[in-house]
Amino acid sequence: MTNAAVHPTSFLSRSVASVLALAAVLLFCQLVVAQQAVPRPQKKQKPASELIRKQDPAKVIPRVLEQATPENVSVYISLGKQRAYLKVGDEVGIDSPISSGKRVGMTPKGSFVIVQKDPDHRSSLYGAFVNKGGLIVRAGVSTKIDSAPSGTTFKGAPMLWFMRFGENLQSHRAEGMHVGELPGYPASHGCVRLPKDIAPIIYGKVIVGTPVTIGD
Repeated sequence: MTNAAVHPTSFLSRSVASVLALAAVLLFCQLVVAQQAVPRPQKKQKPASELIRKQDPAKVIPRVLEQATPENVSVYISLGKQRAYLKVGDEVGIDSPISSGKRVGMTPKGSFVIVQKDPDHRSSLYGAFVNKGGLIVRAGVSTKIDSAPSGTTFKGAPMLWFMRFGENLQSHRAEGMHVGELPGYPASHGCVRLPKDIAPIIYGKVIVGTPVTIGD
């Protein structure tokens, strides 16, 4: 029995096909390696100034404020919108940005009244330790957790045009409205910070007993 002869043309075709297939595999591997070697473009991180939500400036409506009396003024504070509204009756006389408590619950929700007004108030909880010459030795301290270094005393942080909240006239909470930094997000220890040009206007319109509502 004799073996069938292999046609040389058929053998050559199979050899060429094998070489082409191997070349294709090698080319594919090279492309994969090249893609892995080329660094992928990194997404540029946005600066902090762009990440902070920009607040709309305060709006003062003189026509409405002219009608304000101790009896028809109230304040509504929206924690969700980070806005305070001084209302005269049903109309808004001031619409202002605020900065409330940096953690949920630090600025309480509910119905309150103004129980104290002090244009040059200082915090009894937060401030700095200063030496006898009045120079700050340690800033950003809390009397709840920090001890004064030797030779220093506590000086409370300024809370200009302070308007304290309370559930009633006999209740004095720690929170209130006052001048403070507005970074564009909730950042206080519980008080409602106001712009320095708006706080004195609101201070001049409210009285002890003015209703204050804090909600979403």
